[in-house]
Amino acid sequence: MRLTFLTIILLFFLPIVSLSQPNHHLRPVIFDTDMGPDYDDVGAITLLHAFADSGYISILATIASTNYEGVAGVLNVLNTYFKRPGIPIGTAKRNGSTLRDWQHWSDSLLANYPHNISKNNEVPDAVEVYRKALAAQQDKSTTIITVGFFTNLDALLKSKPDQYSKLSGTALVKQKVRQLVSMAGGFPSGKEFNVRIDSSASQYVFTHWPTPILLSGFEIGWKIRTGLPLIHNNTIHNSPVKDVFSMCIPMAESDSLGRMSWDETAVLVAVKGYQDFYSTRTGTMIVHKDGSNEWSNKGKKHAYLVEKVPAAVVQEVINWLIMR
Repeated sequence: MRLTFLTIILLFFLPIVSLSQPNHHLRPVIFDTDMGPDYDDVGAITLLHAFADSGYISILATIASTNYEGVAGVLNVLNTYFKRPGIPIGTAKRNGSTLRDWQHWSDSLLANYPHNISKNNEVPDAVEVYRKALAAQQDKSTTIITVGFFTNLDALLKSKPDQYSKLSGTALVKQKVRQLVSMAGGFPSGKEFNVRIDSSASQYVFTHWPTPILLSGFEIGWKIRTGLPLIHNNTIHNSPVKDVFSMCIPMAESDSLGRMSWDETAVLVAVKGYQDFYSTRTGTMIVHKDGSNEWSNKGKKHAYLVEKVPAAVVQEVINWLIMR
């Protein structure tokens, strides 16, 4: 099976909602990212904005599960480039990892593209942003997409009532969240980066999260290589997305065919559903103290993606979307 270019257009962008005729039934989405250690996060936030442009979602907030200085600014650069400079931003101020990009593409974006936020102290803590955004939504309406560490979600579940809601964090999530979609884990077992960096947070979230969780595992994105059509597209100029892929791909031999696309797959299935590309297996993800995970077939709240079509099909879709 292979999607043609026309099929991709029909599948993803028809009908395209006119910006002059807003859709009041857009699905609210919160995006939680470790924007920095890898650059598939840049591809993921690009897909997020492409789907928002096409009238599928409303982006309530973009939140960092890292706290290296400048990550708030990087999120603001990308939101500004996609003409949404006012999207609320939060960072993991309490226990946020300071892991960042060794290629220094984040510094390049801050030096070369407009942004109104430079320092992390200019934005609130991630939990405050979460609670404020969720409290204002209808019940069972919001999709949370996390493509980073579970630091913020752990803190959200443990949060106390505040000026935004009288509910505890767990109760607020249960009332307002429709689904959590995450790039995390390896299936049926593994020791994946997003889970192990803050393993205690991961353990707590996968034990106590009160809504369904859909997981795109390491094995899904590892086969999908994207970015080469973008960096060779001579019609795209002054793009922070193109700049990042152009800078980073030549720096690693493992990226010679394009960057592995873990985070993009989570955004793709969160917005468009998994059925065209994947089947799922339901059960329970169990996280161990060292950050490794295994799968139990007992339970129904967790599910992970299983390939249904060749990875090249999804690769074509993502490559097209990040050039949009």
